[in-house]
Amino acid sequence: MTAYEVNFDGLIGPNHNYSGLAFGNLASSRNARNTSSPRQAALQGLEKMRTLHHLGYRQGFLLPQLRPDVATLRRLGFSGGDRSIINKAARQAPQLLSMIYSASSMWAANAATVTPSADSADGRLHFTPANLVTTSHRAIEHPQTQRCLETVFADPDKFAVHQALPSQNRFADEGAANHTRLSAGYGERGVGLFVYGRDNRTNLSSLHFPARQTLEASEAVARQHGISERAVFLQQSAEAINAGAFHNDVVAVGNGTVLFFHEQAFEAQSQADAFADLSERLPLQPVCVPRDQVSLEDAISSYLFNSQLLADADGNLERMRLIAPTECRDNPAVNAYLAQLAEDNSQPIGDVEFVDVRQSMSNGGGPACLRLRVVLTEEELAAVNPAFMLDDTRIDQLQAWVNDYYRDELDPSELKDPDFLNECYTAYDALTQVLGIGSYYDFQHA
Repeated sequence: MTAYEVNFDGLIGPNHNYSGLAFGNLASSRNARNTSSPRQAALQGLEKMRTLHHLGYRQGFLLPQLRPDVATLRRLGFSGGDRSIINKAARQAPQLLSMIYSASSMWAANAATVTPSADSADGRLHFTPANLVTTSHRAIEHPQTQRCLETVFADPDKFAVHQALPSQNRFADEGAANHTRLSAGYGERGVGLFVYGRDNRTNLSSLHFPARQTLEASEAVARQHGISERAVFLQQSAEAINAGAFHNDVVAVGNGTVLFFHEQAFEAQSQADAFADLSERLPLQPVCVPRDQVSLEDAISSYLFNSQLLADADGNLERMRLIAPTECRDNPAVNAYLAQLAEDNSQPIGDVEFVDVRQSMSNGGGPACLRLRVVLTEEELAAVNPAFMLDDTRIDQLQAWVNDYYRDELDPSELKDPDFLNECYTAYDALTQVLGIGSYYDFQHA
């Protein structure tokens, strides 16, 4: 069966700001309260999408979430019209504004976990929105994520969009940032590799930062998607978490039969067991980056493993490329390693493309954070809402929309201004008109 891996990137919204809310995300903390550029951020994201489109890949996008999320403030006891609520929150609880204006939903890798129809028990493509309960600003995302996925993947005969797991610490789920689908071909049955940070035996006192994904959450998603017998579970190392690898996709990325990872990414015994299991199911090709060539610190600061690992544009998994952030080119150790990697014919990664997503990187997410990978058959691809598939014309339209409605600069202190709420709403309303999708956002129904 012919199938394709399609990247659906998060379209960065007009609220892109640096509030530094994600404890354990070192880039986010380092740039907290700095002035951001929403326009530059969105244009950089769109140019990355255009780069993949021009390389021959199928490329889609997901809508920005409604920000500010005034509905959350209403649930927290504020009442009145939207502008009035922003004014009240600015006076009474200004710290809540950064939560309800958070830009974090732009990182579509956290939107959901995805299982292709070739793997699932019922032959449908499955999505489970991530509950993201570890951080308050992300925990509010999953209802809007579910709505977006149901809009893009609307055919219930082909797509199953589940509710998020219960919003409990026991089932903390961070989506595809901790999941990799491995297979010998996109249309062939594959294996779901679920990486978790903690289970009921984890010594939490050994962790300086939160272990955001639990084993029980990963097991629950595998059950939902009907792949429990095709799932492998692997524990992230405490060393990696403590170094700032808040998600597995900061220290590892996989595609096809290739797993590209840092030497210190996983707990040793868990890695040995998981790799043995994987090797029985498919011709696993581990590509381990040695710590003496690229330190864990350099890997995390450059986001080497938050590169997109892609098959050749024709789907050939024996020829692969990395879409890496320019920070990898600028880091001498990482750049030297990538040059060596591209010349190593013992593995299929032979090409590296650098992309500038510095606005996203400064907020703690790289090229891989910005996209949700979805394997689609030709029939399923035809059933995707065409408003969300990209070509040059659509990208041009979105770039023109960004230039018309986004600020050049945004300081987090400006979130208290109710006029900024109006700016965001006006931009979202114009976006739905560009896409021709009618009244999508809540305020459009008021």
